[in-house]
Amino acid sequence: MEETVSAADANRRFSLLLRGVREGHSYVVTSHGKPVARLIPAGKHDDVAISTRATLLSRLENQPVIHAGRWTRDELYEDNR
Repeated sequence: MEETVSAADANRRFSLLLRGVREGHSYVVTSHGKPVARLIPAGKHDDVAISTRATLLSRLENQPVIHAGRWTRDELYEDNR
């Protein structure tokens, strides 16, 4: 479970928060009540990125190919709103 901490409090207690992160804790830093950052152990994000990439590649491999024909660069950047 992530603990929520305000930006001002995180600034005051930064070394304590880092100690908590080293012990495996995670924190969400908020500014004016809205989440703006997450403090997590360094290796934790790597697992999520690897899993997300594998899921994306699997979905792309199973998705049918759509033949959209050819287009020019100008057509690609046309604004048809």
